Amino acid sequence: MKRLLSLGYRITAFSAVAIASLSMSAFAQDAAESTTATQDKTMLDKWIIDGGWTMIPIILVLFLIIYLVVFNVISLRKDKFCPEDLKTTLLQLMQECRVRSAIEVAAGSPTYLGRLVAYALPNVDATRPEDLGRDAVEDAVADFTTNESRTIFKWINMLSLCAQISPMLGLFGTVQGMVEAFAVLAATGQADPTQLAGSISVALLTTFWGLINAIIATPFFFFQKGVANANVAECVGIVQEMVNTSINVVNAEAQLARIPEGLA
Repeated sequence: MKRLLSLGYRITAFSAVAIASLSMSAFAQDAAESTTATQDKTMLDKWIIDGGWTMIPIILVLFLIIYLVVFNVISLRKDKFCPEDLKTTLLQLMQECRVRSAIEVAAGSPTYLGRLVAYALPNVDATRPEDLGRDAVEDAVADFTTNESRTIFKWINMLSLCAQISPMLGLFGTVQGMVEAFAVLAATGQADPTQLAGSISVALLTTFWGLINAIIATPFFFFQKGVANANVAECVGIVQEMVNTSINVVNAEAQLARIPEGLA
């Protein structure tokens, strides 16, 4: 599944870059050939160039969407949140009630789990063997996740912004094209298709590409938001498991003493 997603990201990025490169070269070619004889329109002319100058911000937003998708894929990798080796090491240390060693190991890791453990575990209270000050640890975990969420979701939320602004840019081009079309009608007094074609192209193509941007950005926004929430929830769950493990070890003898004879 991960390989398919990675392949999909690469295909999407390659397609977007190819389209944008062709569009930019086509804009330059169109400007250079404006003084020459009219030539047959290519597919690029019909689908991008005829959209007019309003296609430029729409294409730029497409670039931004592709960049954000790739950036978020890299940032949300599991090894940057909860690597298995760190998880195993921390759980082993907490099974031995070596809280100080767990904090030192976590502090040496730049991952989300490492920073979370280094922030939360100093709140463990050894004078309360019944719960080791679990409430204070949970409060520290909540504070950490709240502060870190601003950074994690900042770039993910940018995808949502791109999904919302793209149709607006397309609508702007549509309105501009309709204004130009009615201006032509007012000037000529008749509906000449050849004179209205350019304005209609602006009206339709900008809306089309604005919707394409939104269709690309919206699913990636919800998918990557879900991945980020899952990674954070996994790290929080590991910290809770670590604390519970130590509590069970500290109170093991007391728990066994309460079990009726013959049931242990």
